Amino acid sequence: MLRALNTLNRIVEAGSFSAVARETNSGHAAVGRLIDQLEAHFGLRLLHRTTRHLSLTEDGKDLLGHARRLLAAAEDMEGALGSNRSSPTGTVRVGLSVAASTMLVPRMGRLLDRYPGLSVELVVHDSFADLFEERLDVALQAGQPSDTSFVAREVGTFGRVPVAAPAYLERYGEPANPTDLASRPCIIHDTGSNSTVWRFIGPDGLIEVVVSGVFRANNSGVVHRAALAGYGIAFLWEQHVAGDIRAARLYPLLADYPSERSRAYVIYPSRRHLAPRTRVVIDFLVEQVRLAGAQMEAEVPSKARPVLSETARGIAVIAPIATTAAALDRSRLAIGVTSTRSVPGKGVLA
Repeated sequence: MLRALNTLNRIVEAGSFSAVARETNSGHAAVGRLIDQLEAHFGLRLLHRTTRHLSLTEDGKDLLGHARRLLAAAEDMEGALGSNRSSPTGTVRVGLSVAASTMLVPRMGRLLDRYPGLSVELVVHDSFADLFEERLDVALQAGQPSDTSFVAREVGTFGRVPVAAPAYLERYGEPANPTDLASRPCIIHDTGSNSTVWRFIGPDGLIEVVVSGVFRANNSGVVHRAALAGYGIAFLWEQHVAGDIRAARLYPLLADYPSERSRAYVIYPSRRHLAPRTRVVIDFLVEQVRLAGAQMEAEVPSKARPVLSETARGIAVIAPIATTAAALDRSRLAIGVTSTRSVPGKGVLA
């Protein structure tokens, strides 16, 4: 039974029967028989199977939760009896946004040097709808997951900052307050219906500005490159532009009007029954995100970094007016990078 339950767990994690067959040095048919035995034993259909897609049924999801607890208990028993754990080896699939990958990729050499048998596969999107569907072992996300079965470890808070290239500022000048953004060419990161609403904190509370522009994209990496090219003002995560600000490739704007801050979480399916390779990657992400957050705290004055509750009062909504004629003369662009599934109120530090 344990073998069959572990096979079901690995099929869900690996995404296919064939992958598990390769892992276990067995045939596809042998893996299938173990699942057939589970379905016969419980009298339930556990998986939806087609030639191109594999997903759990509702009964399968329920059984998998019980199976993981049972497998974790078996693992704990082996540990209590003195069984040695091997050094972390194998591949861990990690979900990151473009901004988070900018921050973390330069730091990952330390992790890989420490564990020679470990490999990391990054899946980079601006949002993740389902860890299971993406076959992710762990993801870094802004906001708590809607699925309460996941473990969410808070690792800090991050905010966005409006930035512009020197060429843009030479042409249009620097905005004095958030309301000025309504009449400036802005670069829109298209993540859904509220993409054009930028939120700041002023002396009297929350300020919402509806911006417009001649350039938009559904990928923050493209928005970042457009900002460097001087197409307009972009509203990007601090960690995405920290290096550009230090190198004076981009300039932060509206220092007296910080953005709302979002809590960042490392998300993974279960606290227990974690493979050693997944555990060390989770610990590394938690450590490095907190270090990066502390570094940015030191670089930006604390007075500009409040966390505003969702029930904040004093909201002012500024409607856009016509973009300057000079800006409108430029070509209209709408770039569609690999499509992302946006979850209201959620993101992966997009």
